Amino acid sequence: MVKLNQKNRSQYTKLILDALHDGRINEFRKSFLELHPSDQVDIFITLDQPLRNRCYEFLSPAEFAMIFEGLNIYDQQRSFQELNEQYSSEMFNNMFTDDVVYFLTVLDTEKTNDILRQMDEEKAAKVKTLLSYEEETAGAIMTKELISISATERADEVIKQLREVAPDAEIIYYNYVIDELGKLVGVVSLRDLIVAPPEERIENIMSTRVVSVDDDMDQEEVALIIQKYDLLAVPVVSKQNQLLGIVTVDDVIDILEDETTEDFGEISATKGATDVNISAFSAARKRSPWIIALMFFGLITAGVIGHFEETLEQVVLLAAFVPMIMDSAGNVGTQSLTVAVRGIALGTVEKGNFWRMIRREFNTGVMIGLICMIVIAIIIPIFYSNLFIGLIVGVSILCTLSVSAVIGAVIPIIINKLKIDPAVASGPFITTINDIIGLLIYFSIATSLLDIL
Repeated sequence: MVKLNQKNRSQYTKLILDALHDGRINEFRKSFLELHPSDQVDIFITLDQPLRNRCYEFLSPAEFAMIFEGLNIYDQQRSFQELNEQYSSEMFNNMFTDDVVYFLTVLDTEKTNDILRQMDEEKAAKVKTLLSYEEETAGAIMTKELISISATERADEVIKQLREVAPDAEIIYYNYVIDELGKLVGVVSLRDLIVAPPEERIENIMSTRVVSVDDDMDQEEVALIIQKYDLLAVPVVSKQNQLLGIVTVDDVIDILEDETTEDFGEISATKGATDVNISAFSAARKRSPWIIALMFFGLITAGVIGHFEETLEQVVLLAAFVPMIMDSAGNVGTQSLTVAVRGIALGTVEKGNFWRMIRREFNTGVMIGLICMIVIAIIIPIFYSNLFIGLIVGVSILCTLSVSAVIGAVIPIIINKLKIDPAVASGPFITTINDIIGLLIYFSIATSLLDIL
């Protein structure tokens, strides 16, 4: 298998594209199929429709299945629309079950049923099993292409079996041992099989301490388990401990990417609209509810300013520093929000570190506030010739940043305790809350010192 690097990529790609364009099927197949599947995908997505059609013609459904699995969902949908029913059904038959399910979940029910009817009955049954699980659970993302063996088999018998079934299995490094009822009782690594005496029974070399996950476990928890134990795959079992499938590390990478994207969307109030492939209308529809909600919060901010109208009338200069107070409060709160959400995701907050994190964020806010207060107390008298304004703004920003840091850390933790995704305590939400509190602190201090001014 050839893996392209930057030095030979352009030259090798040109040879492949020239062969495809000129219709030299043998030359194209020889060069293209030598490539790593990821490099095949990189070349395929650059093709226009006529060359894609020729590619389907030159490659068998089984060969194209590996390319299809590597495409993003939008390119998959485009290719699927270009394939005839016989070709696509054969392609799905040669894909891993979880990859088929991943594609079918974006289709409507009628189209999904049509595809399932055209597939092999055995393969379709596996796909239906995964589709029956709730989304984002271990059962929904597992694959059924795994190797299970009996504890009474010998090492040489299993190795012989691997030679026959390995091409159809997603992973062969772990071989799961089941009893006569299909329950998971152990695991044997490929290394254990190779170094064991040929006549040794599996029950004597298997490990009975198997890390497994329930079929209804959330996919993010599954990913954390694979990460914690450095596994290439983890078996999925039923409540009766029956082996149902496996979740592999490549799926976990996709899960972590999806979860990170989802959290990023929550924190930035753009959930569902981070994909650049969606239309402007769809993006606006998904993002506008947050903006409208925050707009009403903005009315509260305006109300706070209106409440202290008399203070502003007496000292108009105070208004000049309102944006700075609001921006600083929002920025510090967003920083603390990020720390808290990350701590919740890693589980560190749940391990007795709650108060330690709150104290740290408060102390951090105080220290940042002190630095800002000193800077402001020096700058304002120089540029505005008013020492008392510098004192008011400096003390206000110290108090505001101290409180904002705590609010940014506490709110996502409270939301998490309510069994809601902590990322919904988005950056704009925290920013708006801290704007209101910052203004209250600022004008309260200014009003109390108004007689001095």
